[in-house]
Amino acid sequence: MTIRPAQKTDVAPIIKMLATDPLGQLREAYAEPLPDVYYQAFEKIDQDPNQRLVVVEDEAGEVIGTLQLSLIPYLTYRGGTRAQIEAVRIRQDQRGKGLGEKLFKWAIQEAKEAGAHLVQLTSDKARPRAIQFYEQLGFKASHEGMKLHF
Repeated sequence: MTIRPAQKTDVAPIIKMLATDPLGQLREAYAEPLPDVYYQAFEKIDQDPNQRLVVVEDEAGEVIGTLQLSLIPYLTYRGGTRAQIEAVRIRQDQRGKGLGEKLFKWAIQEAKEAGAHLVQLTSDKARPRAIQFYEQLGFKASHEGMKLHF
């Protein structure tokens, strides 16, 4: 298993993973060819020094996982930085092999090295297994999250 920065050629496999679960099917538009909006988003992420979009490759070089780590500087905590983990996926046929745990350990270490004082994430309440996984990694449900979709 190798964790490396995502490249433009990884966008299609990433979106395919994001679109294959019940919630992802409602919000993603995986098709071949992939809609250009995904490549435009990748360019924005790739150019932002506070973003770490990574993929997990297997021994054959196939993309089998992904995660985005965002570093967020802010004024509280004496001008601290927090890290936000988003869009975590391990390809369905690769789950249960410890890859998710290794990916999270990488993200937590990366956040520490970047000077973050905490790592946070959100998870849809419709994903109880994911929430249990995050709790096993030491994450605590400390806040009530809210969203306003436009």
